[in-house]
Amino acid sequence: MPGNGNRGVVYEAPGKVEVHELDYPGFELKDGPGVNPANVGRKLPHAAILKVVATNICGSDQHMVRGRTTAPAGLVLGHEITGEVVETGPGVEFVKTGDLVSVPFNISCGRCRNCKERKTGICENVNPDRPGSAYGYVDMGGWVGGQAEYALVPYADWNLLKFPDKDQAMEKILDLAMLADIFPTGFHGCVTAGVGPGSTVYVAGAGPVGLAAAASAFLLGAAVVIVGDLNKERLDQAHSFGCETVNVALGEPRDQIEQILGVPEVDCAVDAVGFEAHGHGRDAAEEHPATVLNTLMDVTRAGGALGIPGLYVTGDPGARDEAAKQGSLSIRIGLGWAKSHSFFTGQCPVMMYNRRLMMAILNDRVRIAEAVNATPIPLDAAPQGYHEFDEGAARKYVLDPHGVLAGAA
Repeated sequence: MPGNGNRGVVYEAPGKVEVHELDYPGFELKDGPGVNPANVGRKLPHAAILKVVATNICGSDQHMVRGRTTAPAGLVLGHEITGEVVETGPGVEFVKTGDLVSVPFNISCGRCRNCKERKTGICENVNPDRPGSAYGYVDMGGWVGGQAEYALVPYADWNLLKFPDKDQAMEKILDLAMLADIFPTGFHGCVTAGVGPGSTVYVAGAGPVGLAAAASAFLLGAAVVIVGDLNKERLDQAHSFGCETVNVALGEPRDQIEQILGVPEVDCAVDAVGFEAHGHGRDAAEEHPATVLNTLMDVTRAGGALGIPGLYVTGDPGARDEAAKQGSLSIRIGLGWAKSHSFFTGQCPVMMYNRRLMMAILNDRVRIAEAVNATPIPLDAAPQGYHEFDEGAARKYVLDPHGVLAGAA
C-alpha cells in the first residue's frame, strides 16, 4: 500500500466541483453519497487498487455537474480510468501489482447472464437498482469515481485490460486513456449504425464522443463522414482530420448534407449528443431534446440504422416540460417505422471493443488522442477543466493526478 492518502474530484452543487481529500480505497464498499444501501458493506476480495495515471472529464459527467440529474452532493466523479495496479485483493488471480491497465467504465461481474453474453453495460449483479453500473455516476450503485489519485476496481481479473508492454503503452498513454469510454463508445455507435467500407455517415455532435465516432467511422472504412454541431471550434476540430461539417445553427442538416453529397440522406447515423440537444436554425438557442433523434431519422436512408450512444435519462429535473423530466420525448417513431430503421441504444459494452482498439492504437492505425484533442491538466485544475468544457472547449481534458502525463501532449 503506497499510503493512506487520496484526493479526488467531488460534485458539490450545480455548476460546482472541487478537489477534496478522500479515503484511500479499501476492499469493502462503504456508505457515502449515492451508494445504494444494498451495496453498503459489500466485500471486494476480487478487487484491485490502482494508482491513477490518467482519468478523463466526460460529457456524461457534465450532465450531473449541470444539475440535470439526481446526483447527490458529495459524489466522487469519474468513470474513465487508466492506471497502475498497486494492490490486489486475495481473490485476484491473474492481475499483478505493477500492471498498467485500462478500466472499462462499465462495472461488470463476469458471472451473470448478460456478462456471459458480452453485454457488460447491463450487468445484473453490481447495481441493486437496475442492470448496468459505472464509477462515480448517479443511480449506478454508488461505486466511487476515479477522478482521483487512487481508485478501486471490482472483479479485477475480469474488468481490467492489461497493456502488453508498459514502456510502449506510456509512449501512447493519451491515446490509450481513451479506451476506458469514448473511443469504444464512438466505435460502438458506428458499429451498431452499420458503418462499413464506402459508407456515408452523419455524426450528430462534435464533442469528444462525436469526434471519437467520426475517427471510428474512418477506421471502419467510411467514404464520407459528416459531423454536425453548433460549436464552430469543435467543427473545426472535426474538419482537422478529414470530416465534412454541418453547422446546425445555420439550418437543417438535411439541406447541408445534400450540398455535400448531392443527396439529402446518408447510409448511417450516430447520435453523440443525447438528451440536452438543442434545436436547429432559429431554434438553436433552445433545448429540444428529441431534435437529434428526429433529425437522424430524417437524414438516414430507408433501411438504415441509428447508433445512439448519446445519453438519455429516466429523470431530468432541469427539463423544459413535465414529460421530458420523466425521460419522455416527442420522437417521430412513425417516421422511423416507415423507413424501417434500426435503433441501437444504451451503454457501450466497452469490453467488446477495447482490446481490438488498443491494438489499433499500439500499431499506429488510429490517432484518437489527436482526433479528440486530448489535453492533460493537473488534478487541481479539474474545476477549471469542467468550466472550460462546459463553455464548449474543443478539447478532451485528461486529469493527471500524479504528474506523469506532462510530456505526453
